[in-house]
Formats: sequence, C-alpha cells, structure tokens
Amino acid sequence: MQNAPFWQRRPVLAAAAIIAITTAVRLWFVASSQLDLVQDEAQYWDWARRLQLSYYSKGPLIAWVIHLWTAVFGDTELGVRFGAVLHSFLAQIILYFGVARVFRKPSVALWTLVIANTTPLFLVSGILMTTDSPLLVCWATALFALYAAGEREDSLWPYLLLAGSMALGILAKYMMLAMIGVAVLYMLGLYRHRMLSRRFAVRALLAMAAGTAIGFAPILLWNMQNDWVGFKHVTTLAGLTPSKPKPLIRFDRFPEYFGAQIGLITPWWFAFMLAGAWRALMLGWKGASQEGVREDRTHVRQAMLLAAAFWMLWGFFIIWSFHTRIYPNWSAMSYVAGIILAATAAERGSLMLRRAAVSARKGRISFRRICIILGCVIFVAVHSLPYLPLPEKINPAVRLMGWHDLGNKLDVLRKGLPDPDKVFYFASSYDLTASLAFYAPGKPITYCADFGRRMSQYDIWPGPQDKKGWDALYICKRRQEIVPQFADMFEDYSFIEYQTNHDGRKGRSFFIVTLRNFKGVWPRESFGAF
Repeated sequence: MQNAPFWQRRPVLAAAAIIAITTAVRLWFVASSQLDLVQDEAQYWDWARRLQLSYYSKGPLIAWVIHLWTAVFGDTELGVRFGAVLHSFLAQIILYFGVARVFRKPSVALWTLVIANTTPLFLVSGILMTTDSPLLVCWATALFALYAAGEREDSLWPYLLLAGSMALGILAKYMMLAMIGVAVLYMLGLYRHRMLSRRFAVRALLAMAAGTAIGFAPILLWNMQNDWVGFKHVTTLAGLTPSKPKPLIRFDRFPEYFGAQIGLITPWWFAFMLAGAWRALMLGWKGASQEGVREDRTHVRQAMLLAAAFWMLWGFFIIWSFHTRIYPNWSAMSYVAGIILAATAAERGSLMLRRAAVSARKGRISFRRICIILGCVIFVAVHSLPYLPLPEKINPAVRLMGWHDLGNKLDVLRKGLPDPDKVFYFASSYDLTASLAFYAPGKPITYCADFGRRMSQYDIWPGPQDKKGWDALYICKRRQEIVPQFADMFEDYSFIEYQTNHDGRKGRSFFIVTLRNFKGVWPRESFGAF
C-alpha cells in the first residue's frame, strides 16, 4: 500500500486539494472581473434589487441569493457571481461525500471530481451565476438523500434533506420537478427486483410532496397575481402550447442539440458517460453485470438510481428535440448522474477503453490519462479565455466584453444632453435592457420596449410613461433595430455606431440612439406572446 499513489492512500486529502485549488481559481477569476456579466446574470441582478415571490421565467431563489451577496460585495461582478463560486464549492463536496461515503466508492468519488472540473458545463456553472448553479446543489443533494433514505429507512435526516432540497430546487428552477420522475423510476426498478420497501417509498414520496408544496407556494401565489404568465411562458417554451402550429416530428433540431451535448461534456468524457450509463441500465434491468457475474444488491440499487437519473432526463430531451427547439442546458441535471457514471466507467475501465492507448517515447499513455490531460487544458483555457489569441468570430469571450466601456460612452452622451438628470435608458430585448441596468451610469431602472417580441419580466414592471418630456438613450445590436416607431415616441432622434473596447481589445459593437423629448407613448405590440 505504501507504493500506491497518494490519491489512493489519502483520497480525502486529494479531494480536498482538488476542491480547494479549483475554488481558488474560480474565485480569482470572478474577483478579477475579466468578463462582464452575461445578459442573463444582469437580468437576475435586476430581479435581485426588486425582490418578489417569483418572476416571469424562473423562481425567486437566484434573485434572493444575488441579493444576499451583493449586500456583502456590492453591485459588482463579484457580488453577482460569488454565489456561483460557492455553489460549485458545495456541489463538489456533495458529489465527493455522496459517492465516497453514501455509495462507499472513494476512488470513483475522486474520478467524479476530476471529470466535473474538466467539463465545460461544470466549469461555466462555477463562474457564471445562472439558475442551474443553485439547482445543481439541490439536485445532487436530493439524489444522494433519496438513496440514503432507502438504505436507512429509520433515519430521519435523509427525508428532511430530500424535502428541503426539493423546496429550494423548485425555487431555483422548475426542472427540479423532474426529480419526482427519477424517484418513481428508481422505485419501479427496486420493485422489479423485490427490493422496494413500502415504508421507504411512502416516506420518500411524502417528503418530496411536502418539499414541492413548500417550494411551489410562493411561485403559485405570484402567478395567481400575474395572470399565470410564468406557467404560460414555460409551457410555450417547452413546445406544449406553441404560438404557431408545429410539426410533430422534425429532424433539423436534433444535430444541433446533440452536438451541443457533446460539447458541454467533451467527446472523451461523453464516451465514458455513455459507456457507464449503458452498463448501469443493463445492470439495473438484469441485476447482473454484462460478464454474467451476479452483483450485490448495493451495486444494483446504485445502478438503478443513476440510470434513472441520467436516462430519464437525457433521453426525454433527445426525443423531444425532434419536436421543438431544446436549449443545451435543459438536460444539465442529467449530467449529475452522468458524471458519476463516467467516473465509474473511467475507474473500472471497459475492455475497449482499457486497450485504447497511444505510444509514447517510453511506455504507453493510457486513454484515461490522455482524457485528464485534455480536461486540464480545457480548465486552463476556460479561465484564460479573455487572453487567448482567438479570432473575434469564434471567441465567446468577445460577447462578454465591452459593457464597462459602453457605460462610459453612455455617460458622455447623457452629459451632452440639455438636462442630464432627465434621461432614461431602454432597449427592445430583455437581455440588453438588463445589461443596461447594470452598466449604465448610476445603475438606473431601465425599460424594454415591445416592438414585436416575446414577453419578459420587464413587461410586468411599470414602463416610462411618467417620464414625458425626458430624453432617452436606446441601445441595439443591429441597424435594423432602429425602428420607425421612434417618430411616434419622440420628437427627434439620431444614432451612432460604437465599437467598445476591453483592456485594449475589441469588444462588442452597438448602435446608440439619442432620442429627444419623450411623448409618453410606449409600445406594447405583441403583448400576450409568451
């Protein structure tokens, strides 16, 4: 044992080192403000300064979290994103503890941390404050709590964790409801192998029902007060109540969606994931390994849970992508189980992957080691994105640079108007409106004009009708968005195209429209489109 590698002799210390180092890198990256806020982050921050029971497209948890940390760090990128760093820290602890202690597989737990920290999906969720960030913590907690409840029927804490994570998860994102489906499939698998305890099933379902009721209460109340717009938005987005008739089956969406899934995980870990997921499915179905050796009940239970948690969500969205557009991150929670399954496959190694190797000058480099090296390259690349010498068209960081510079330009234009204190800002899309709110001078209340678009949270809040006689600054990305309706809204307007900069590099370019003497007319052309 003395000749064994450090991570085999001291897995807890190895895990602590991975968690500490990756968290420190994320904290440095966020605190250094290398990238401006993603528009969705700016929107959630705008929600956070107007706290409500729920919001148009999401539950209230993300706004509550951002409100907490901006109270500590101020209205800065660090204040908005600190929750993401904290959630990734907690998620790693939960994943390691869950696999190492609850599943009793410390070696697989280390692989889980390695894979999680070398996949773009997890890396991005650790630095950008999106709704998937708190949801990840709740989903992973619920998954392990569900398993622990079945193993320790008389213990109360797994059921309390299950109920609590359901409540918080639903407040974060409605996707948490899918955990109920995971639990039902898991219980059906246990029942098939005569391993289901009625006591466990009843208690677990009651705990999940209680958590769901608690989490849904404020969301339901808010929707009742706002004509159910949140539920209408979600069903429309999912293709259940389309605004226009859609064909039942179409094939043009699937390649884009499937390719995005491979990109989120990386091709090599995706291969391990599918190998592990298929083996878990077969083991959960047959109760024996592919080699025909009878597995113990613990391995079967774990395989059934992970197979249910991966295949239900991942398979559903693969199938549904043949009907409507599916956003790449919708299947994100399936990868909590998916990463554990990939770690299981990497630790165990299938015969095919074990034989796959490339020659080096001395000896052979295993396929798994190559995957780790490639993953580390991705980790470094993601946290060095603003400095990579990539062409502007293919560098995703360009979309997140230049907002500070734009804010300074807006301040110059505002001060050049007759009454700088009577100037408001607006755009025609929620994302630009939110970014304006964060980066415009003084972080003002901004407005979203409806010239023909889907509804947003800004349509629920008051418009600028009380600012009759004020001047305004309007921001858009394309010349075509400078619309003729301005003539009905203002007495006069002019525009410029502005190229932003970020630390000496080109950022995004915008059109800035200066509008004079608001007439009090505010457009609502597509009200009711969700």
